[in-house]
Amino acid sequence: MAFLRQFAIIVDDYDPAIRFFVDVLGFELVEDSPATTNDGRPKRWVVVRPKGGETSILLARADGPVQAEAVGNQVAGRVGFFLEVDDFDETYRRMTGAGVEFLGEPRDEPYGRVVVFRDIAGNRWDLLGPA
Repeated sequence: MAFLRQFAIIVDDYDPAIRFFVDVLGFELVEDSPATTNDGRPKRWVVVRPKGGETSILLARADGPVQAEAVGNQVAGRVGFFLEVDDFDETYRRMTGAGVEFLGEPRDEPYGRVVVFRDIAGNRWDLLGPA
């Protein structure tokens, strides 16, 4: 048996990313600890996850020009992340009120309600709700 425990999203800076994921998306801040890079420079180990979820996201500040270029384009412009919620309409209203950029209007698909949004870094996500 295997579980996807954690994945990283490259961001410009830690604190705005924390505010987006915690205050706007309603995730919980699991960890925010000082750390160092392999060559001894300071960084932070910042982990968030949806409340009640098991898979977490490491918010990794871009380190160097190659990583900086990947901010907002981690999956080459595709929707690469999927946030499933119980109450689609309430979540959509809350996120709209918080200024989240949605790319189109919510639509009904065989698998449920869906609309694409961008995270603070510019990555595309599907917001998914029940059919």
